[in-house]
Amino acid sequence: MPYDDDLRLAHVLADAVERITMARFRSEDLVVESKPDLTLVSDADRSAEELVRAQLKRTRPRDAVEGEEFETTGHGPRRWVIDPIDGTHNFVRGVPAWATLISLVDEGQPVLGLVAAPALGRRWWAATGSGAWSGRSLTAAKRIHVSRVSRIGDASLSYSSLSGWRALERHQQFLDLTDACWRTRAYGDFWSYMLVAEGAVDIAAEPDLAVYDMAALVPIVTEAGGRFTSLAGTVGPWGGNAVATNGLLHDEVLARLGTDARA
Repeated sequence: MPYDDDLRLAHVLADAVERITMARFRSEDLVVESKPDLTLVSDADRSAEELVRAQLKRTRPRDAVEGEEFETTGHGPRRWVIDPIDGTHNFVRGVPAWATLISLVDEGQPVLGLVAAPALGRRWWAATGSGAWSGRSLTAAKRIHVSRVSRIGDASLSYSSLSGWRALERHQQFLDLTDACWRTRAYGDFWSYMLVAEGAVDIAAEPDLAVYDMAALVPIVTEAGGRFTSLAGTVGPWGGNAVATNGLLHDEVLARLGTDARA
């Protein structure tokens, strides 16, 4: 497969990042600051992204790199997109549901994604044409697939919070969707989408996300047989928000939530 070497590299990067993040997780001297947008950032976030950038500069010097904490570097059709710690608020509070997100975008399409959640002892990954997998490593993994649930009334939905839906003027639509579903839980962040990919959850949606929050998730969900779009139906991580489903429920979920007013 064309991205096998890149996928192996992504795992090597995740191994290196894990040594930083796990050493800082629940550390008493963790340094936490508030960014201008009032989100939190820790010294572990910055150290992890710096490490990934340094390794990519050495191993993929022709590729561009986009991350959460520093400016985009490089040019060209291949771009690595990194979120060093997705779920920083969980990380700084000692909640183990956080992950490093690593993606490769080639010619404008996310073709590789890896989600590494070391405090949970799990990884999920996919590359175009290679299927979606979960396990602890490339050699200890099983293939994953989305569910076959075809009715909203039988579906399980995961989300992160309610406040963003109000800002998007979709608060009532989202509440109506939760009422229509069989089960709802706020697993949140990356975990919602990985649960969709492995068939444990059928729908995940968030009203406001950046590309680095989503790029790694897209190949995993789609290679598992699901769909990943914005609220406006734009395929991939480019619409500023996300709806991921097993595919069978997608059109109905989009219709119930309504078109994104910003689109």
